[in-house]
Amino acid sequence: MNPNLGTAHGRVEVLGNHTDYNQGLVLAMGVEYATEVTGSNRTDERLFLKAKDLKESWEGSLQDISPCPDKMWINYVLGVLQGLKDRGIPLKGINLEISSNLPMGAGLSSSAALTVATQRFLQKLWNFSLSPIEMAKISQESEHRYAGVKCGLLDPMTILHAKKDHLLLLDFRSLKVESIPFPSTATFIIAACGEKHALVDGEYNERRRSCEEATRLLGISSLREIGLQELMERKGELPDQAYRRALHVVGEIHRVERAVSCLKKNDLAGFGRLLDESQESSQRNFQNSIPALEKLCEASKSSPGHLGARLSGGGFGGSTLHLIQAHQQAEFLSSFQKDAARLLGHSIGFFVTRPSGAA
Repeated sequence: MNPNLGTAHGRVEVLGNHTDYNQGLVLAMGVEYATEVTGSNRTDERLFLKAKDLKESWEGSLQDISPCPDKMWINYVLGVLQGLKDRGIPLKGINLEISSNLPMGAGLSSSAALTVATQRFLQKLWNFSLSPIEMAKISQESEHRYAGVKCGLLDPMTILHAKKDHLLLLDFRSLKVESIPFPSTATFIIAACGEKHALVDGEYNERRRSCEEATRLLGISSLREIGLQELMERKGELPDQAYRRALHVVGEIHRVERAVSCLKKNDLAGFGRLLDESQESSQRNFQNSIPALEKLCEASKSSPGHLGARLSGGGFGGSTLHLIQAHQQAEFLSSFQKDAARLLGHSIGFFVTRPSGAA
């Protein structure tokens, strides 16, 4: 085994859409696909970065680790280096190679997996350690400053804490993480709609601004502080768009609470209905769904073994998540693939996964 190998699995948000930066609750899990980073120290201050799967490389210097406008993947590594520098970690020249079987643009946190894998690699190479929360903050800063995405801590926190055969309940007010056993009688299908998930186009940032506007007008510090009933009673205090964005987020927090209760009672049917409700709210209130995602969810509902389906991650493309009965996996996939291809006009990429452990 390479002693300097840093690995990080991708993640999928099971329930709790856009709640992390609103100090809410999220159910998430690691997936069985990962990014690996390896390499070696150099004796000079040069940086040689290679993305094996993209067949791309880049050369630079520690004297200039400002964002690179040409190749986005480089920025995630440079953002990590800047985060380490800000924390007093001495930087060295490196040769670094990235390989991954995690699809980019599918809403499975390929960017966060890269930042976490890079940190794990550099901690081994340079013999230092950081707490999981500090690592998550470095990953978040990399997204903010080097990719222009004002994301929350969900992706790196999930990747850092993922546990085999368990979902994670993440509380973004207290930053506590609880593992929830996931029944062996169900599994997940993740299906790519064929349109890349691209948050840097500004849609994500607009949704975040709308949530901040609702928070300010309601006179609260975060949407976690208001219940669903109170929000509906105060609808008149908000512009329609800000109200609908808030309604989605507050509703999602409530759905996560109900989902945990369902899982603890082994009520998979009830859990699945909450996924369907989440998708409906994404379409109607948060408007971060697109027709291709909706067609995949529609194909799922008519397939044997379907329990629930919703978009995965930030939305605006990427993938859908499908909760199904494990014993009907073959029948579900046969029907789902045919219906999805008919509705979309092209075949789809998909994979089967149960919750995966951290690297």
